[in-house]
Amino acid sequence: MMARMTSRTVHIGQMCKKNLRVLLDMDQVLADFELGFFQEYRKKYPEYPYIEMKDRVGFFVKDQYEKMFSSVPNIGNAVANIYNAKKFFLNLPEIEGAVDAAKKLAKMEGVDVFICTSPIEKYKYCLPEKYEWVHKHLGPEWVARIILTKDKTMVNGHLLIDDRVDIIGAIERPSWEHVVFSANHNMKADIGKRRRLDNWTNGDWKELIEDFKMRI
Repeated sequence: MMARMTSRTVHIGQMCKKNLRVLLDMDQVLADFELGFFQEYRKKYPEYPYIEMKDRVGFFVKDQYEKMFSSVPNIGNAVANIYNAKKFFLNLPEIEGAVDAAKKLAKMEGVDVFICTSPIEKYKYCLPEKYEWVHKHLGPEWVARIILTKDKTMVNGHLLIDDRVDIIGAIERPSWEHVVFSANHNMKADIGKRRRLDNWTNGDWKELIEDFKMRI
């Protein structure tokens, strides 16, 4: 009798076990927005002042340029012209190790992976090119994993890996825990008690995922 009860308990426990739902931001977590912007800006506006990538502070690149180079006419428009341009998002390089890590993550037992990304305001090229980028770098089956939203707090998940520090929205306490993906622009930011993931290459992401799997 006891043996049968133990077996049944284990079986029910296995049936009720949840998968860890991981949400991956796209820009500056999978695709290198900062490098893509810097290269295109220097190429298109060689006469304009620029901010070295290591000196980037704050999430919005346009804000920092307008603040630092306020005396330069139309500097903000020049910055926006780069990321609003056709093929900018399509041609972004991969963050080192990100694509390989994402594919391995998707194959892990007990893990569901989605790409949770926000389009820019002028979305004419951004929206389709995000889909094209995922298709090109991760494969056609990953297109179904894309979640496009302006409010990530509304998305259900256990873990969000995102480089933006101040993620706010309609839900004050989202279902997910925010792990900050390190980027030059957020290295000086106060992230409180949140954890960081510095890169995709040293294997720390595997320990992070295993830790979250044990907690759900």
